[in-house]
Amino acid sequence: MRTHALKTLAVAAALPLALTACSSNSSDDAPKTDGTAKAAPAKPKDPNAGVLTGTQLKKALAPATYFASGFAVDPDATRDTGDTYRAPVTDTATKPDCSAFGGTAWIEQTGIKGVSFAQASYVNKTTTAELDQEIDAYRGTTSTDVMAALRKVVEGCPGYTDTDTNSKVKITGVTTPGLGDDAYTITLTSDAWETGTTLVAARLGTNVVTVLSTDGPSDGAPSAKKLTTQVLTSLKSAT
Repeated sequence: MRTHALKTLAVAAALPLALTACSSNSSDDAPKTDGTAKAAPAKPKDPNAGVLTGTQLKKALAPATYFASGFAVDPDATRDTGDTYRAPVTDTATKPDCSAFGGTAWIEQTGIKGVSFAQASYVNKTTTAELDQEIDAYRGTTSTDVMAALRKVVEGCPGYTDTDTNSKVKITGVTTPGLGDDAYTITLTSDAWETGTTLVAARLGTNVVTVLSTDGPSDGAPSAKKLTTQVLTSLKSAT
């Protein structure tokens, strides 16, 4: 009886040692970590961050109260991209249509389209004078590329034939100081026209303001500069 009891005690004493050994081996087999949690993947940067939407750009356009008596908005040439952005386009290899400088959205002759825009056109039905305004917004430094491309296009567009009067239209361009970060003025003239047309493109940050004017003397130049200044001032408050 005593011998059996001693054997039982020996087995009982050995069990904790065996369990300790197993526990030690299990710990050694567990995967090791450095104690730091893995960082979550970085969220992709929004390419349109900081770029104004068409709805925001629309608010920076000159209101109806800015225009003289007799001018009324042309609904067919007044629109914007709303609260969404469109895909940018760069196609500077395409040959420009020089005659397009005589209408709205002429900045697209650069082959570069922004991700948002807003435009409005006002016409005087009595005098047929026209005042168009537009703001295009671009990503990054694209607005600088637009201004450079515009100068290049004008250099390659000395003129075109006006199909309404079957006359030659001369196109000239010159850098204009004092408007935004960079500005360029284009003048269209023809012997068959009563007055010429002045176009102004002015960059402000990532935006480019464009204006077309046939209103008033000097081919509409004073009116074009005044309208450009108005839009730039409003745009500066919005950015």
